[in-house]
Amino acid sequence: MSSSTVLNTLRSKHPKLALLQTCSSFTDLKIIHGFLTRTHLISDVFVASRLLSLSSNSTEYAHRIFSQIQSPNLFVFNLLIRTFSTSPEASKAYNFYTQMLRLCIPPDNITFPFLIKASAEMECVRTGEQIHSHVVRFGFHNDVYVENSLVHMYATCGLIASAGRVFGAMSFRNVVSWTSMVDGYCKCGLVDDAREMFDEMPHRNLVTWSIMINGYAKSNRFEEAVELFEVMRREGVVANETVMVSVVSSCAHLGALGVGVRAHEYVVENGMGVNLVLGTALVEMYWRCGEMEKAVSVFQELDEKDSLSWSSIIKGLAVHGHGHKAVGYFSEMVRLGFVPRDVTFTAVLSACSHGGLVEKGFELYEMMKRDYKIEPRLEHYGCIVDMLGRAGKLAEAERFIEKMPVKPNAPILGALLGACKIYKNAEVAERVGNMLLEVKPEHSGYYVLLSNIYACAGKWEKIERLREMMKEKLVRKPPAWSLIEIDGKINKFSMGDDHPEMGKIRRKWEEILGKIRLVGYKGNTEEAFFDVDEEEKESAIHMHSEKLAIAYGMMKTKPGTVIRIVKNLRVCEDCHTVTKHISEVYGREFIVRDRNRFHHFRNGLCSCRDYW
Repeated sequence: MSSSTVLNTLRSKHPKLALLQTCSSFTDLKIIHGFLTRTHLISDVFVASRLLSLSSNSTEYAHRIFSQIQSPNLFVFNLLIRTFSTSPEASKAYNFYTQMLRLCIPPDNITFPFLIKASAEMECVRTGEQIHSHVVRFGFHNDVYVENSLVHMYATCGLIASAGRVFGAMSFRNVVSWTSMVDGYCKCGLVDDAREMFDEMPHRNLVTWSIMINGYAKSNRFEEAVELFEVMRREGVVANETVMVSVVSSCAHLGALGVGVRAHEYVVENGMGVNLVLGTALVEMYWRCGEMEKAVSVFQELDEKDSLSWSSIIKGLAVHGHGHKAVGYFSEMVRLGFVPRDVTFTAVLSACSHGGLVEKGFELYEMMKRDYKIEPRLEHYGCIVDMLGRAGKLAEAERFIEKMPVKPNAPILGALLGACKIYKNAEVAERVGNMLLEVKPEHSGYYVLLSNIYACAGKWEKIERLREMMKEKLVRKPPAWSLIEIDGKINKFSMGDDHPEMGKIRRKWEEILGKIRLVGYKGNTEEAFFDVDEEEKESAIHMHSEKLAIAYGMMKTKPGTVIRIVKNLRVCEDCHTVTKHISEVYGREFIVRDRNRFHHFRNGLCSCRDYW
């Protein structure tokens, strides 16, 4: 007799069983359960299993129903194993499996994938290996559904070799098999191996493309994420919101505005809903690419906002130097009933720092502790120190650090050291510098910053000592690079790299250099390595990566075009001075994003007001 015949027979005897088909809430479920218990229909395994299938959202209730079933069958056990396999109580799935075996009920190919999934959820390799042995014992080692689950489990647990052995032994592989392997190489950071396997796949679906693009993005291989998206488009595969979040976020890190704009257009053209996650990613992409007005426009058009999206727009306004606007957005956020998080306060305190709003900054700092019960973290302390330092209140900043309940980290001390350089306070700088070199002895930038302060104070013996310390500790300056997007292509420059058009770039730079010297530019070699002579320093600073990027940008763009550059390190003083002069002489606008903030150069001035 078929299941439908059984159900119809039971319905004819007990019409209220038809309610099982229309049950739409947990309350309905409990009412039906009570009826089945009173009428003893719950003792029928078929009826009980139907009720059990409706209770899969509550493991506790499912367990209660199971306790009333006198003779559970394989279908019941599979339901319970599936329900518990993805719950916080995944280990209980094995208890049901053990109980099933004790009742001499053999598993089937539905049983094992959920047990294996439970192992993956708990990242319990030993249990997964035991289940694998049972797979072999019961003869399901050639079932593609079970094999795919094993590949996924081993890959999720980081056992790529084990996953590879199962994958290699498969007599038939479908797209799920391949996708599980690609997903496991990506999760372990082996993106090159994942890409090799991705390229070998006979068929790919949207999930596979998404996994590979996301794998590149999570591994900071942003250029490759964008390039693979372009390949995906050419092959006619339509992306979804998940893919576009990875692509847009990659554009944000690269500062690739042109590519980011095209990605945004793609979202609109394909009728994708801009959900909260994608919308926030677009907002961040625009401000990270220097388009603050567009970031604000996208933010205002979002149908849904949360604390993170508000935090993003506030942070964007802060790093672009719009302190008052950032504080205004924070006030609006609170007025509308959104609860600011710790990252929100980091953003708005940073805005107060960049904007010189000391009084407002302390007001918000106290609000954070008093009204929102948020315990300050190192990032919040760093904002206060930076805010005081920028305002020239070095003594107050030093006292604030001394009173902190936690030990200051390198960014906090570095912020004060930077203020000492601006205000030429060698006394405070020496105390802070010594603390800083204990906390971060391998950071070359702090040695250079401290040496510049000593140079201004004429303390040459101190500079010599710093140089010896760098040699002793084998301190090396990390290689600097700058990115510039031209016609949708990302160009990367590093000092010493051999660019195909380097000859033209050098000639363009010499032309630029000649013009800015006429308006008073003199090379500032203070931040060049201090163990080479002045002539070598002069040569070195003119080959800095952002200077090469600027020259290339001016070669390749029309007059009046805004040039955007992303740099991985802090902009040095000479490059900062050079860019101001070029913006004045050529009438060009430059937006440079360095490790700390944005610099908008226009008419010989910078938005940072020479404090960065």
